[in-house]
Amino acid sequence: MKTKFTLLLFIFTLFAFAQTARVKGIILDENNQPIDGVNVTFQENKTTTNTNGFYSLTIPSNVKSNLKFSHISLKAAVVSIELKSNEDYEFNIVLKNNVEQIGEVIITNNSRKRVEGIITISPKAVRLIPGANAGVENILKTLPGVYSNNELSTQYAVRGGNYDENLVYVNEVEVYRPFLVRSGQQEGLSFTNTDLVQNIDFSAGGFQAKYGDKLSSVLDITYRRPTKFGTSLEASFLGGSMAVETASKNQKWTSITGVRYRDNALLVKSQETETNFKPRFLDVQSYITFTPNTKWQFGFLGNIAQNKYDYIPLTRQTNFGTISEPVALLVAYEGQEKDRYNTLFGAFKTTYTVNDNFNLKLITSAYHTTEQEYFDILAQYRLGEVDSNLGSDTFGDVNFSQAIGSQLTHARNDLDAVIVNTELKGFHKKNEDQIEWGIKYTRESIRDRLIEWEVIDSAGFSINPPHIEPRNEQPYNPYYGPLVPYHNVRATNYVNISRFSGYVQWNRRSKWGTNDIFTNIGVRAHEWQVSGENILGKSQITFSPRAQFAIKPDWDKDMLFRISGGLYHQPPFYRELRNADGQVVPNVKAQQSVHIVIGNDYSFKMWNRPFKLVTEAYYKSLTNVNPYTLDNVRIRYEADNNAVAYAQGLDLRLNGEFVHGTESWLSFGYLKTEENIDNRGYIARPTDQRLKFGILFQDYVPNIPTFKMYLNLVYNTGLPGGSPSYADPYDYQLRLRDYRRADLGFSYVFTDRARAKEEGHWLKKFKDLSIGLEIFNMFNNQNAITNTWVRDVYTKSQYGVPNYLTTRVFSLKLNVKL
Repeated sequence: MKTKFTLLLFIFTLFAFAQTARVKGIILDENNQPIDGVNVTFQENKTTTNTNGFYSLTIPSNVKSNLKFSHISLKAAVVSIELKSNEDYEFNIVLKNNVEQIGEVIITNNSRKRVEGIITISPKAVRLIPGANAGVENILKTLPGVYSNNELSTQYAVRGGNYDENLVYVNEVEVYRPFLVRSGQQEGLSFTNTDLVQNIDFSAGGFQAKYGDKLSSVLDITYRRPTKFGTSLEASFLGGSMAVETASKNQKWTSITGVRYRDNALLVKSQETETNFKPRFLDVQSYITFTPNTKWQFGFLGNIAQNKYDYIPLTRQTNFGTISEPVALLVAYEGQEKDRYNTLFGAFKTTYTVNDNFNLKLITSAYHTTEQEYFDILAQYRLGEVDSNLGSDTFGDVNFSQAIGSQLTHARNDLDAVIVNTELKGFHKKNEDQIEWGIKYTRESIRDRLIEWEVIDSAGFSINPPHIEPRNEQPYNPYYGPLVPYHNVRATNYVNISRFSGYVQWNRRSKWGTNDIFTNIGVRAHEWQVSGENILGKSQITFSPRAQFAIKPDWDKDMLFRISGGLYHQPPFYRELRNADGQVVPNVKAQQSVHIVIGNDYSFKMWNRPFKLVTEAYYKSLTNVNPYTLDNVRIRYEADNNAVAYAQGLDLRLNGEFVHGTESWLSFGYLKTEENIDNRGYIARPTDQRLKFGILFQDYVPNIPTFKMYLNLVYNTGLPGGSPSYADPYDYQLRLRDYRRADLGFSYVFTDRARAKEEGHWLKKFKDLSIGLEIFNMFNNQNAITNTWVRDVYTKSQYGVPNYLTTRVFSLKLNVKL
């Protein structure tokens, strides 16, 4: 133990921190070629570019530095740069042979996000990193503490929570997902349009009181305000997108509009089920601002989305079991599924700046979704033994069927929901003190019709649900009871939920000797009541005190220590009120979590390049837990607060320039989360994914810096595999196989801002132009998302047959920006 401690101490003391900043970049000539031997100087500090044109120079912080770029055969360039302490700025320049260049760049760095434990993600990386569902969520899944084993879904679980426990804001407006989606194939597009994004902030826990009432995480996204006209285009085999941005001459009016279309047929047709499949997802999103003067600013965010999911399964064969005892499931299908999810969203935001230290914001929004889920699918299956004799003519075929049966599923589910929000927020600043407050009213109106049943036939005999008496013992004994569907849910719900919520919090920066101190203390309150047709719930209220404390010691090493947490509540949303029978239980309580996070940020230099190691340990104690089952991305709650739970873990993330001029990171997460239902003892929760490794890596070819590579790699240990309908989850604690996935992308950049072409060149009109190849699931791993439970009539046992996700897929991608 002493040896390990000495080794760790040695590693942490290798690096020293100075109050400096760094500028880096690639220097090219007018022919878009990297220049070797360019002298980059500031006073006594100097460096020289390598054969790839790359340079890196440490300069003093908080002072204006005149950088000079000079080469024996090219005109010199002088750039004035002012950077904050620890700032790491990329500056690429093209040296010309006939024009001297003089410019100025001033960078400011706010360390607030680092103090608050917020991860900031580069929008450029989001657009470049490959993934079956490329976007913000694709990057989040590489972070520690963020778990997902479904590349077809944009949903994610954070530190033991489920998909319903994550807050998502766009321009301070909370956004919502469709209600009825049950699989990642049906999801369509994420709300966030990456072509419109300016900032992406993410917190995995211990967040402040100003953020809403959820238990797990906050994703806070800001759309940008353009300053001039521009367009961008992206196209691939999976769809495409286009964005147009405009600004008036006086900059009072700005707008940015994005259109996206996606077709997941290429991905889904790589699955084991042969289908006729037409998934079509389309949305239009626009952000418009008007700034009449320095006091007022008005903004509108609008979104129209249409998701169509048409599915006709044909056949399926899944081999599972062991090498010595292989088993196969063969299914022939009849019927089809037609799903529709149409959403309208609009939000108005008004900001009034009273003075430099006081401003007010009024935010109103409305969300309307109409959803339908219609299907009639007959599945006739055979479960049999597979011929494993390599020399046999029937190798791989089913020789003997040990189970024959059929399953007929039917649904006519319709949902119409309207959610309206009005919120007033204030911000006050006096010296080092800041006070923020807000009050919000929400009205949720849901109209839901649920008609869903399932009939199971095994070897010619209908199977009743286990709670029906007398039990069906055919074919051994005659059955005289009623024949009913194995699973039958019929309900019509008209539900209204009124909510009042508010918060107040105080921030202060101060000194403790020579050490920097940050303190945040706040409290949230939430009152709600459920009502509707033949429904009347009681009024309930929660209070959620939260706090954050951080200290940055005055050490040579750049260290920051944080502790945060508090009492977090999640008042039930509509899905949490609806039980397995489709009935609404109006008095479900808010789930409650006592949450504590201890963290450390360590910034250091390695290979003369900046790196940061972020470490966080957390613990959650949950009460009033509403147990649920997880099937693909469909969550079904018991609508009862009959459990307690806990989640504990450790997250590590090392990010920096493993390759000159690019940012990459490695992440590791350990999680253990268990629940105790009805005081029967602790078992794994559906999101108990013990270990997680993630890598996001960027590189370029040394002699061809315009040819780049992006790798997105995730490894998660297996989730609990679930249980059959009506089964006791305490009897089914087996896990799915580990999730392993690597997505690889190659891109050739013809031109970008750092490689601007001369006048008359055909590429001069493009700000960015690149073409790339993407390989999804590069190693062709078989990853399972759920189990299909199949009955064996002879042994009366049930087999968990894995439902596999996508195989290896290739796609081309084109990016254009004018």
